[in-house]
Amino acid sequence: MKKLFTLFAVSIFFALNAQETANRFFYELTFKPKKDSAKVEKVMTILDVVKDKSIYRDYTIVAQDSILKIQIEAMQKSGVFKDISKSITMPKFSEKIYKFYPSIKVQYVDRVANGFTPMNIGYNEDLKFNWKIDAQKEKIGAYNVQKATTEYGGRKWTAWFTADIPLQDGPYKFHGLPGLIVKVSDDGNNYSWELKGNKKVENFNEIPYIETVSPGGDGGKVVEVSREKFEKTFGEFKKDPMATARPYFTTEVLSQKIPGSDLTIGQMVKQQEKMLNDFFNANDNPIEIQAAKAKK
Repeated sequence: MKKLFTLFAVSIFFALNAQETANRFFYELTFKPKKDSAKVEKVMTILDVVKDKSIYRDYTIVAQDSILKIQIEAMQKSGVFKDISKSITMPKFSEKIYKFYPSIKVQYVDRVANGFTPMNIGYNEDLKFNWKIDAQKEKIGAYNVQKATTEYGGRKWTAWFTADIPLQDGPYKFHGLPGLIVKVSDDGNNYSWELKGNKKVENFNEIPYIETVSPGGDGGKVVEVSREKFEKTFGEFKKDPMATARPYFTTEVLSQKIPGSDLTIGQMVKQQEKMLNDFFNANDNPIEIQAAKAKK
């Protein structure tokens, strides 16, 4: 407990970048967490682009990485457990989406419990968007953009891309246009991403510190399964996040105190279960409607 364009154009874009340097693009995501509500929320997401792939995810935990590292290392040094969950801002989305260049192969990854140990599971998707490029051009922020439309996941999408940045990439799974996607949204305004800025990240490490020290500690290792198996496994995890750990929860185990804390293991388990249930119940309006229906 003491101890988480073209290939040529892309190659030119990265020619001056060291392998450990990432180009980080910040996308503000505006979304409706509840399908029958007009309420919208916003969260910053990031697309980290390195030589051979990109990683899309919620920025919330990554942004707190250095603070969490200081707090966890202090606990390890003192041997005194502190509940840091109250000082952590939880993400709105837990998935990571990898796009491996140059093909582009899409891999969707999320975490489930395997007993007491978190496990990354993911599915690969040979995804080719059927984009229809329109002649309409505009300017969004500092970017000269052009319109394109497609359908995916049961929704109709409109994207605006810029040829000024020669990356056939974008937020979430979106890719395949002759330039980076600056904005993309569905026709019902359930989800809308807009590029807000970018920077270079030196000495880039795609695995946040919190994942490297969490149980398991393998960070980026992914168990690849079919999409059908993924939907089934993740759906069961959402319904009962503690199901695989519950057989180990004997009365004796649950009554034990956590070293350096007044909390018992049982109290910590209840806190974790509530946190996960609150997280999963907060959003019943998935990005991909068809995938959501397939779970049922």
